[in-house]
Amino acid sequence: MGFPWAFLLVLLYYGQPLPWPKTVGEPSLDEFYSEAQAKMFLQFYEQTARVVLNELMEATWNYVTNITKQNQENMLQKEVERSQFMLYFGTRARMFRIDHFQDLDVKRRLSKLRNIDKSALPVEDFQEFNRLLTYMKTAYGRAEVCLDEGPCMPLEPDLEEIMATSRDQKELLWAWQGWRDAIGRQLRPVFEDYVHLSNKAAQYNGYKDMGALWRSKYESDTLEEDLEQLYKELQPLYLNLHAYVRRSLYRYYGPELIDLRGPIPAHLLGNMWAQSWNNILDLVLPYPNKPPEDITKIMKNQHWRPEKMFEEANLFFTSMGMLPAPPAFWMKSMMEKPVDGREVECHTSSWNFYRLNDFRVKKCTEVTIGDLLSIFHQMGHIQYYLQCQNLSIIYQEGASPAFEEAVGSTITLSAFSHKYLLTRGLLSQQHQDSEEEVNFLLSIALEKIAFIPFGYMIDLFRWKVFDGTIQKNAYNQEWWSLRLKYQGLCPPVPRSEDDFDPGAKFHIPANMPYIRYFLSLVLQFQLHEVLCRASGHVGPLHRCDIYNSKVAGKILGDFLKVGSSRPWQEVLKEITGKPNISTKALLTYFKPLLNWLVTENVKQGDILGWPDFSCSFEEKITKKMSFLGMKIEPDQAYLGQWVLLSMSFIMLCLILALGLRLHYLERRSLDSDTVILSTPPYAYFLGIAMEPRQAARKQWLLLGLCFVLMLCCIGLLIKIFIHHTRKPPWMKAEWQS
Repeated sequence: MGFPWAFLLVLLYYGQPLPWPKTVGEPSLDEFYSEAQAKMFLQFYEQTARVVLNELMEATWNYVTNITKQNQENMLQKEVERSQFMLYFGTRARMFRIDHFQDLDVKRRLSKLRNIDKSALPVEDFQEFNRLLTYMKTAYGRAEVCLDEGPCMPLEPDLEEIMATSRDQKELLWAWQGWRDAIGRQLRPVFEDYVHLSNKAAQYNGYKDMGALWRSKYESDTLEEDLEQLYKELQPLYLNLHAYVRRSLYRYYGPELIDLRGPIPAHLLGNMWAQSWNNILDLVLPYPNKPPEDITKIMKNQHWRPEKMFEEANLFFTSMGMLPAPPAFWMKSMMEKPVDGREVECHTSSWNFYRLNDFRVKKCTEVTIGDLLSIFHQMGHIQYYLQCQNLSIIYQEGASPAFEEAVGSTITLSAFSHKYLLTRGLLSQQHQDSEEEVNFLLSIALEKIAFIPFGYMIDLFRWKVFDGTIQKNAYNQEWWSLRLKYQGLCPPVPRSEDDFDPGAKFHIPANMPYIRYFLSLVLQFQLHEVLCRASGHVGPLHRCDIYNSKVAGKILGDFLKVGSSRPWQEVLKEITGKPNISTKALLTYFKPLLNWLVTENVKQGDILGWPDFSCSFEEKITKKMSFLGMKIEPDQAYLGQWVLLSMSFIMLCLILALGLRLHYLERRSLDSDTVILSTPPYAYFLGIAMEPRQAARKQWLLLGLCFVLMLCCIGLLIKIFIHHTRKPPWMKAEWQS
């Protein structure tokens, strides 16, 4: 253990201020927290942060690539150490009065250091918060859907494969509902506690709620208004795509599933979350007689492997004169799902280990064009880490969260262009005619445009949860209200508050903000347009490919080197000439497709949107029932009722036998008046000796009580019969209509 780290432990243990250089006399507070002292404070932070953060990243990596109890405990311990570290430095950073500082870099770094997120929580709350997050992420990673007789299927790749390739709506419904039942119901009970602790952490950091803290990362007072404006500008493109896809699905599935004036059932769009629709391209292709080549099939015929896919993405960046992935990347990354029996978290992610040239990707890669493009995106993150690793550790992130996501996505716009794929031997057809171009643009739109409202509403939902607009007793209903409003989707079966469908999306149990993806969707086209122009491209934007363009690489590299050392608005203005994210480039890219969609929708007489339509949100028959004062599942309650009823019938038979026996004994006693005994007669009741007539009265009383119990049993039987013959909500005529 190095000296700085050992020294930090001493500081944390004794809780003493930093050892500033001694001066003659007692320094004033202004001297103690002066700008010069701030620079020394930040230097000490840099020396120690690399060790603390690296150890945390290593422990977390060990856990997600080998999920064991021991690795989980190690990760949680490192989380505690990082929390103590951030609390120590964050608290002291707030003591500096930065308004009077002249050095803008010092002011910016101290401002960023003040926000310590969950580390601001008291120790017990912090540990509970980490426990909740670990539980939710682990539950998500381990959740499976099991066949009645057969294997259990995880999300990746099995359930995702069904959603992508099956055209049997019953099978799709099984996978869709099974995944939500498997994970959502596990998370529902703990999500309220997660929200409470999140808001508590935000308030310790000086924010009203966690949504406000997340939004602060964008350094904009008008973020929410700007997001709404971007969405409105893009809405016509989405509505036209939605109407066209709805008509195509109507042709395939018929009126039983698709209403041409209503929303689309969420399980029919080729993706578990309906965030991307490109897997149903075969059902919606504008010109089916000119289908695009199957690039996945070509890749498999050429014997591509996961490592080759990463090499291809790395080659794209180096062709532009940018930095290659370092040797440690190839040795330490998890590029495919292990076959050695380890349990891993397969969600794709990129990692910065805060050590020179130590960056990795975790991905359970399949040889598909979709995974190839995903790898290009992840290598964009790696390139960002490489370019800004010489900055202060505080700045080693994107200019904003959206910028970090946009880099790789910008590259994928070139990587999926006809020109690039042809160059790399993944296409054989030399040119595209106008019909083939419409097919091509639609395939892009099914991923990019279909994502617009989904990317927007995920955090819109969470912000409303955090600020209390959405109450805990309406999480699921409000989730589907937003999905209907923005996406025009409905659940294929009724959902209730026993369900928690937001939890079926990884980023929600993983506590990862999502609005970055919406903003990056717009930003990537803005960057693409600038880089295409710099590379000398002439013609439609969707035909541009910046592969091999050193000029474009220089612009992009200079942009990445800045990290988050400057406000993103300044960085964006230097590149594009404008300080704001604009939809202009995106609309330009898809203009030929939008014109075609409008013409097609008018020709078919399709309406845009889903007017006067709402999703049924009925309480399902699976609502918990009361049994003997307990709230339990209906099946358990019914079983208990039948057991109780069976026991009561057995008791009834015993009562009847007892009654007959009593009647017989009394008749016999009356017929024996002439018999004279030398001793008084006696009988037993419940083991007590008493005069026979007294015992008989008590037995009749017991018989009467048992008769009342029998009437209760009959009433219970009638109630059970009524419950079992009642139709469940989804069988009612109003739902089927």
